[in-house]
Amino acid sequence: MADTQNTNNQTIPGLEVQKDIELTEKAAGEIGKIKEENNIPAEHMLRVGVKGGGCSGMSYMLAFEENQREGDIVIEDKGVKLLVDDRSLMYLRGTVLDYTDGLNGQGFVFNNPTATKTCGCGSSFGV
Repeated sequence: MADTQNTNNQTIPGLEVQKDIELTEKAAGEIGKIKEENNIPAEHMLRVGVKGGGCSGMSYMLAFEENQREGDIVIEDKGVKLLVDDRSLMYLRGTVLDYTDGLNGQGFVFNNPTATKTCGCGSSFGV
């Protein structure tokens, strides 16, 4: 097994850790496009989180922020910096954030392996 780093950047010999959150190329491109179209400064990061509510119990949230908060973890993937608080991370670990613009609508899609149920709109989930 390869050495990997945990979210505190400490190497754990022999432990393979699932990547916290990944972005698809399409999602990374759309994030860049949104920042450019809305004049959001390049140094702003995308906060990815969860909050209570929604028809399945929890809802996903996305927002651009300039500064990280105490307890935040910064994840960089495909040139995009993500902010995740440690509470949200336990629900989002292993999630792949994608973007779709198909016939059924457009928007970000959370492919979350910890979700045991989701609603029809895809914006809320339960564990």
